[in-house]
Amino acid sequence: MNHDVEELGCKVLHQWATLGEFDFVNVVEAPDIATVAKVSVGLGARGSVRIETLPALDIEEFLRSLE
Repeated sequence: MNHDVEELGCKVLHQWATLGEFDFVNVVEAPDIATVAKVSVGLGARGSVRIETLPALDIEEFLRSLE
């Protein structure tokens, strides 16, 4: 799956196998949210994965946006 994600424009930074509601957690880096949407739709269309996207901001960037 890493290769597929990277072909669609994102870089896989971390992966964890988890117990609970989700089996895997992947942290990816993308140039923008539109690229993440492209990955989500591309992989989700296969029907073999369920994706939940959680956009994240760097904490300093987040705090500056609140000023």
